[in-house]
Amino acid sequence: MKQFPTKTERHYYQVNLYEKIASHLQDLGFDLDNVKREDIATVDEFHVRGAQVSKELAETVEIRGSKVLDVGCGIGGPCRMLADEYGCDVTGIDLSEEYTRTASKLSELVGLSSKIKFIHGDATNLPFEEMVFDVVWTQHVQMNINDKLKFYSEIERVLVDKGVFLYYDILKTGNENINYPVPWADEQQISFLATENEIEKILRDLNLKKIKVKDQTHNGILFFEKMIDRIQKFGPPKIGLNLLMGESTQTKIVNLLSGLKEGKLMLQSGVYKKV
Repeated sequence: MKQFPTKTERHYYQVNLYEKIASHLQDLGFDLDNVKREDIATVDEFHVRGAQVSKELAETVEIRGSKVLDVGCGIGGPCRMLADEYGCDVTGIDLSEEYTRTASKLSELVGLSSKIKFIHGDATNLPFEEMVFDVVWTQHVQMNINDKLKFYSEIERVLVDKGVFLYYDILKTGNENINYPVPWADEQQISFLATENEIEKILRDLNLKKIKVKDQTHNGILFFEKMIDRIQKFGPPKIGLNLLMGESTQTKIVNLLSGLKEGKLMLQSGVYKKV
C-alpha cells in the first residue's frame, strides 16, 4: 500500500489518475493522438466553476506573456490555459505527486508540454529564488494549509516588485461547523478554513496591496445547483471531477453547496500587488 507523508496528500490521491482519464477519453471515442485542451476541460480544473472562473481571473490583470507560478496547480488545467491562450511561461507546483505526474502527461497529450513545467513540492517551502515570478496564482489551496503566514510569505517572496498575486478561494464567514466530507477534506483535521479578514490582514502585513476582491458565492451556488441537477438527471459525466473526488463526489458537492447557501462559507476572488 502506498504511504503518504501527510493526510492531505492521501486525501487527494487517486491511483493511476492519468490512465483513468485517458481510458475514459478512449471510451468516448477520442483518438489519443488528437486530443485538444477543450476535450479534457470537464476534469482538469478542480475548483468551483472550473475553466470559466479561471478565464475571468486571468482577465482581471494584464497577464499575457507573464512568468506565472500556479501554487497548488492540481492536474494543470489553469496552467495549460495560461500557456495556450495568454502565452505565459508557466510553472505549476502541487503537494500531490500523482497530480503533477498527471498534469505533465495531460500537457503532453494536448501538445503543451514544452510551455509548462510541473513540480512536486510544498507550497509553504517553494523551491525558487526570491523575486522570480510576475504573477502568482492560486485556487482553492489555502484551505488545506494551517500555516497561512508561511504560505503567503512564500508567495510574496517569489513575486517580483510590483508583481501580482491572484487568488480564488473558499473562506469561512465565522466559526460555525460545516459538514464533511467536502472536496478538500474528508475530515476536519485537514481543513484549515480562514476568514476574509484573517487573509486580508496577513496579506496587508506582507506589503501586498489589495487591488480588487469579488464575492463569487452566488455564482458558485448557481454552478453547483446546475451540476447536481445534471447528475440527478443523467448521472455523473464520463470525464468529470468525480475522477478526482471518487465515490463520495456527490456528498462532497452537496456539503459544500450547503455551506455556501447557509452562509457558513463564501467564495472570493482577489487581486493583490506587491509594493
